Amino acid sequence: MDSQRISDLLPLVWEGFVVILQLTFWAGIIALSLGLVIAITIRSAPKPVTVPLFWFTEFIRNTPLLVQALFVYIFVSRIELIEGFMTPFVTGAIVLGVHYACYCSEAYRAGIDGIPKGQWEAITAISLPKSRAWIDILIPQMMRRCTPALGNYMIAMFKEVPILFAIGVFEMIAQIQRYTGLSFAGHVEGYTLAGLLFLAISYPLAVSMRKLENRLARAHG
Repeated sequence: MDSQRISDLLPLVWEGFVVILQLTFWAGIIALSLGLVIAITIRSAPKPVTVPLFWFTEFIRNTPLLVQALFVYIFVSRIELIEGFMTPFVTGAIVLGVHYACYCSEAYRAGIDGIPKGQWEAITAISLPKSRAWIDILIPQMMRRCTPALGNYMIAMFKEVPILFAIGVFEMIAQIQRYTGLSFAGHVEGYTLAGLLFLAISYPLAVSMRKLENRLARAHG
């Protein structure tokens, strides 16, 4: 590998990597909050609401993220009212967030199902308001069970951000491709740097999630 090319590429790759971190942050907020709303709605809303919502999540989880990103990007670009607001970054954050919200909702659902039946009966017996039951009792218990799974989804989402290169998000891969397109060199150096940066973030997180998962498994017997 050429050290001069590495020196040239490093600031560009880092600039693109910051975009990936920002996208992961915003998409993560959407995924975690929307996923919780979906899980609670499917659990407690009437069938006319839960059935379409269930099929929506199935559709999102069973179609490729790339197809969803391209579809939404092309669709919103034809709506003049929101065209200016829906930049590739915003579109990418929303698509990625909604995509992973559908996965997170399953993790939340598993956490809800793991709450002992006696807890539900006690809530009914004392006529606790639904909102207070969810906030004070159910969500804290559910989070203890589903946090490792949610963490793993966040790591997976972080690694999928470069797919949004296809809709014009100028992240790390786009920076490398622009450099290699202009200089006709630097492919090996650029993608090696990209791989090392992803590894530096995702590996410690994956190990932490594994340790947390083991600790929670021991705690719940």
